[in-house]
Amino acid sequence: MKNHRIIIVIPAYNEDKNILKTYKSIVDYNKKHKSNYDVVVINDGSTDDTEKVLNDNNIPHIKLIKNLGIGGAVQTGYKYALENGYDIAIQFDGDGQHDINSIDDVVKPIVDGKSNMVIGSRFIKNTANFKSTKARRIGIKIISNVIKFKTGIRIKDTTSGYRAIDKNIIKLFAHDYPVEYPEPISTVNAIKNGYKVVEVHANMFERKAGKSSISSWKNIYYMINVILSILIQGGK
Repeated sequence: MKNHRIIIVIPAYNEDKNILKTYKSIVDYNKKHKSNYDVVVINDGSTDDTEKVLNDNNIPHIKLIKNLGIGGAVQTGYKYALENGYDIAIQFDGDGQHDINSIDDVVKPIVDGKSNMVIGSRFIKNTANFKSTKARRIGIKIISNVIKFKTGIRIKDTTSGYRAIDKNIIKLFAHDYPVEYPEPISTVNAIKNGYKVVEVHANMFERKAGKSSISSWKNIYYMINVILSILIQGGK
């Protein structure tokens, strides 16, 4: 992996309680494993003290002047990765839910030339610390069935934000990335454009502070719209 330039893209909206711990976990991991994962935090128009935490601790970041949502923030990170010649970009949540100790497993299929995109999944093994709520798991399973119908590929953890992409998909997503429902839609786009997408086990934790971007009252609306969005996706 040392022969690849790899960057971790961390979208962050109002994560002043979590972002420093998340960043330090990566720094500590690099030191312990002698790895060289670069980091860029995308401060997505936060209204709390996220920007202050980033500046006070010299955390590499891009400040967006308005909130673009998770899709716009992640795409900003992919644009940065493309412009700076990275070989692999990893999406990694700023809320502390993603276990940095799973990162090598998430990257390995790309490094080995076996995949263009890797999704860190809670549902490959039964050892993940946190698999979300029962209602969310039901929704994920429904989306999984729709993706299988659309692409012929079974993706179990359809909303996982722990994912890695290679140079080809960095270029694709830097120019065209979904603003709404980015994880399932971008997965479908990658598959429909002929890229190899695989899942590997990744450990995740429950959010300790802050608020999820998908609140419970939106779930039915979310499900209907994400299904429709998947079904209208095309390829090249």
